[in-house]
Amino acid sequence: MHRVLVVAAHPDDELLGAGGTLIKHAENGDCVRTVLMCEGESLRYGKNSGQDEAISEAAQILGISRPITLGYPDQRLDTYTLTELIRPLEEISREYRPDIVYCQWGGDANRDHRIVFEAANIAFRPLDGQLTEFYCFYTVSSTEWAYPRSFVPDTWSDISGVLERKIHAFQCYKSEVREYPHPRSVKALEFAAHFWGNQCCLDAAEAFMTIRRILK
Repeated sequence: MHRVLVVAAHPDDELLGAGGTLIKHAENGDCVRTVLMCEGESLRYGKNSGQDEAISEAAQILGISRPITLGYPDQRLDTYTLTELIRPLEEISREYRPDIVYCQWGGDANRDHRIVFEAANIAFRPLDGQLTEFYCFYTVSSTEWAYPRSFVPDTWSDISGVLERKIHAFQCYKSEVREYPHPRSVKALEFAAHFWGNQCCLDAAEAFMTIRRILK
């Protein structure tokens, strides 16, 4: 059994980048936890927008426990020192002791995403040999809008059998669903999964970039 941890800036980022992979981990009997750094609603939608309910409903569909929410303000992580963001992640690392971590890519267009990666890259450094795999995922409407475009995947996860559940979980976040051809539309997410999958002759996949992998 693996102890899997996902670190994301905002609610829905976790399932956009790794939702299908998390379903597979849960089905394989792995212990899966998610950390959401920001509350993700006050800046854009105001309080009582339904985000809290969406977080729980999406996790239930994915088959994982409800995410840990740290409650930092949306789009304001740059008002904190990096140490203030690293500290709670280090506490989670000590308590949970993950051996696989997934996080957002540090080159995304969204500044919160970049800062979360910086903090996670330090908080989950391989000090005691427990953490053996650290990957970054692709977040639609952020990773592809960055410049320079530096996300180069080297790992593909076959989600052909669970893509429908991933899409269903995303639809819990009603405020985030856009009309096609926006990257966060249902059809575009399906196309993206097929795009990544077809690169490896799979029907659908999620793509990751390896930060560290320790072979024992």
